[in-house]
Amino acid sequence: MTQTHTTSDSSLLRTAGLPYFLIAFVARLPFAMMVVGVLTVVVSSRGSLSLGGLTSAAVGLGTACFGPLLGAAADRFGQRRVLLVLAVGNSAMLLLFTAVVYGAAPDALVLLTAIGIGATAPQVAPLSRSRLVTMITERMPESVRTRTISGTMAYESAADETVFVFGPFLVGILASAIAPWAPLVGAAVLTIVFVGAFALHPSAATISPHRDEHGRAPSSASELFDPRLLVVVVGILGVGMFFGTMLTSLTSFMADRGAAEQAGLLYGVMGVGSAALALGVAWLPARFSLRARWLVFSGILLAGTLLLLVVDSPVTMMLALAVMGIGIGPTLVTQYSFGAARSPLGRSATVMTMLGSGVVVGQSIGAAVAGEVAESGGTAMALVLPLVAASVAFAAGAANWWLSAARPRVASA
Repeated sequence: MTQTHTTSDSSLLRTAGLPYFLIAFVARLPFAMMVVGVLTVVVSSRGSLSLGGLTSAAVGLGTACFGPLLGAAADRFGQRRVLLVLAVGNSAMLLLFTAVVYGAAPDALVLLTAIGIGATAPQVAPLSRSRLVTMITERMPESVRTRTISGTMAYESAADETVFVFGPFLVGILASAIAPWAPLVGAAVLTIVFVGAFALHPSAATISPHRDEHGRAPSSASELFDPRLLVVVVGILGVGMFFGTMLTSLTSFMADRGAAEQAGLLYGVMGVGSAALALGVAWLPARFSLRARWLVFSGILLAGTLLLLVVDSPVTMMLALAVMGIGIGPTLVTQYSFGAARSPLGRSATVMTMLGSGVVVGQSIGAAVAGEVAESGGTAMALVLPLVAASVAFAAGAANWWLSAARPRVASA
């Protein structure tokens, strides 16, 4: 049923309801706890930092490989069915992993069950984006859709960043206060309760309005390989690479100064600024087009990474991180906005999980490469890698400018 609203923000809040936003926020918390929780319990129980790192990467690998497939399943069968299966499956995998890692099972089985955790991870963040975009396009006046989608992507990105700061913090509290296994058991409980609630929310029942009674979409799967969509995937892959390379090289930078444990605090400087600026994107004027925003903010990010070549103290590093924070959040919001605008009909969840997996893949690759470079070539070489990642995001923005110029309607979407 179509509803007519006069204001964007309040109408979306009325359409979705406040409980929706609260449930969707908490439901993405277990995912933010998994990678750090797995690392914590493996290092504690098996005494191997190397195995811990590999196991965390295995979780990311499972998510990256299966995320888009789960998005496609949500488009085909509806979010409710897929999420209910994943809520049960992921909780079971978290508990199974805990049993395996404390048992006498070989390391290979530990890695395999870690992949299973990632493969069954409920894609709450991308599915929430898809769900809200569907509400906006189906129930709100066309005159406010563009700004509302931009504001929604801004909120979702800020929510992601908030959760990924609070998730590891919660892992630390549970592991310290109870035991190293407690974060994974806690994540399993949260998954059952809140992912289940997210699945059962009324908005999950009407997520694929463009599908026919047989679940077929009016668009071809080949449309997912449209260059205008793939350039967004490449751009968001660059953002993921930046996250991975930056945190790893920052840890190396602080380790050189005997304070590796403070890397997270410095990283938070960028995270806070990024989340705040991401929310601010919703207030940018419409004449500041999406394609221009991508170039401008990824350019700021690139400029911030150039400062890494001359940092020589935690204070100058903090300054560089603050500049990068101005660019990274709005860049990510803009990329998700393009993804929403360019999603083929009936394939919104697939596109959003493609983008989410792009971040995960980029982050995993970036962290792995930066770790190897830092160990073999030193911190100075590792600090060049965020510059490379930012260049990928900026180059994709430049390519997008050209592709959008060929299709003016999308450029201002």
